[in-house]
Amino acid sequence: MAVQKLKERTLMIKVLIFHAVLCSSLHGCFAAIVNGQPLSNRSTLHPMAVNSFGSSVYLPVSGNVYPLGYYSVTVEIGNPPKQFQLDIDTDLAWVQCDAPCVGCTLPRYRRYKPAKNNYVLCREPICAAVHSPNPPPCKNPTDKCSFQVEYADHVSVSGAVVSDIFPHALSMARCGYGLHGSGTHPPPPTTGVLGLGRSKPSISTQLSSMGIAQNILGHCFNDKGGYLFFGADFIPKSGMTWTPVSQSSSDKHYSLGPAEVLFHGKPTGIKDLHVIFDTGSTYTYLSSGVYGSVLNLIRKDASRKPVQEVKDKALPICWKGSRLFKSVQDVQNYFSPLALSFAGNIQLQLSPEAYLVVTEQGNVCLGILNGTEVGLGTVNVIGDISLQSKVMIYDNKNQRMGWAYEDCTPKFG
Repeated sequence: MAVQKLKERTLMIKVLIFHAVLCSSLHGCFAAIVNGQPLSNRSTLHPMAVNSFGSSVYLPVSGNVYPLGYYSVTVEIGNPPKQFQLDIDTDLAWVQCDAPCVGCTLPRYRRYKPAKNNYVLCREPICAAVHSPNPPPCKNPTDKCSFQVEYADHVSVSGAVVSDIFPHALSMARCGYGLHGSGTHPPPPTTGVLGLGRSKPSISTQLSSMGIAQNILGHCFNDKGGYLFFGADFIPKSGMTWTPVSQSSSDKHYSLGPAEVLFHGKPTGIKDLHVIFDTGSTYTYLSSGVYGSVLNLIRKDASRKPVQEVKDKALPICWKGSRLFKSVQDVQNYFSPLALSFAGNIQLQLSPEAYLVVTEQGNVCLGILNGTEVGLGTVNVIGDISLQSKVMIYDNKNQRMGWAYEDCTPKFG
């Protein structure tokens, strides 16, 4: 694809931010991002510079699956703007707020601080959009609009919605002041979450409603970071595989309907899997029975190779070789590829680097975990490890998903 020079464009954008409380063993102040401009007229319009390419918004991504365990983008909120590092997730967006809280991961001076006149009230249309399809849990129309986000690992966020300036063309956010739950992994040291869901308050929907970019988003991750974009300009011109998004999917997650697991290109008998794609999960999680079957296939295959199972504190299932491994490329010949086959024989290939990590001890470990053991029940989650080295496109405009394989080198800078 021919790459033109990145332009800087000035936009007049209004931002709504949610003042939220996270429900977990932690308590924090957080904010999420959605476009209030079509829903409310109370926010101040403000010029913002955004990195734009044609009619798209582009953001460089930092992070990795191991050892960091998350991918993030840096954005600015407020006037004067203040930088915040947001974890990338397919749910709603929020940012830690400067308010009394228990369990905030950042010192108070680094959190977002909403002004008193920025709070969104229960009577405003955006409040109803945040709680759709249920009505807002308000006692009075002049109360502050509250929200709550529940995560699969028993962590949740709740708080209030406020309006503010977002210099990256993202117009609504949530601000929270508490974390609660029993999640199995500690939260990353980011300020909040950049939500990529399909709901009306999502970033992609906001940008589309403001006429900034089509309701399409994409990301490309590798072991050094990658990039994220909103709009259609960075979709590869060739090599794309497309398939419809399941109409039974919630507006928070992306699912492609029943899937079959292939191993080394052959059927495994594992069929009718319901999987969701979740950038908020570092690893891929399979329900107990499916996990056991896949693990048996990988173990049997590895038993014929020059690797030996070993304990490693990084992950539950690991192997060592005759010499220390330095990268996943060193072990690709020892492990076979997996694939998910969807309707119409549409396949998402999972090469060894899409389900293995090499640890600091020089071992190779399985990045597929038992989701039932961490409280996911029968849900199967395709996490960041399996989304690496692929441009993943979520085309909400046409209700489809697509992917193409590439190294995910950032387009700019």
